Amino acid sequence: MDNLSAEKVCYIIVKAREFDVKVDPVAPDPGSNPADDDELDILEDFAADPTFDELTSAIQGLNRDEQVELVALVWTGRGDYTAAQWTEAVSGALDAHNNHTAEYLTGIPLLGDYLEEGLSALGYTCEEYESGRL
Repeated sequence: MDNLSAEKVCYIIVKAREFDVKVDPVAPDPGSNPADDDELDILEDFAADPTFDELTSAIQGLNRDEQVELVALVWTGRGDYTAAQWTEAVSGALDAHNNHTAEYLTGIPLLGDYLEEGLSALGYTCEEYESGRL
């Protein structure tokens, strides 16, 4: 990766995984004490939940070249390309680039897993990033 840092990708992986585990709310307004509910409502996707906004903001905050490499990384992690085909993956992502990168990526189930697989294929890891933050 020439433009995108592994640290930025790791942050997006964390946000993508937070977003991926969200489920539809059981009750629109639970109104109970979170401790009484084992705080499971954190996994429910309420309108005021900032998780989606944090993920899309992180993606939109990347410049064009970083977004292109992020898409290529997903494609590599998904198996569309191999690490040896990185240049082709980036070229394809550049050809497909538009102003809807965040929408495209947030619509991919298992986004965090694909990003992590792509990083691994290219010889990167999030271990250092995670140890300092998780």
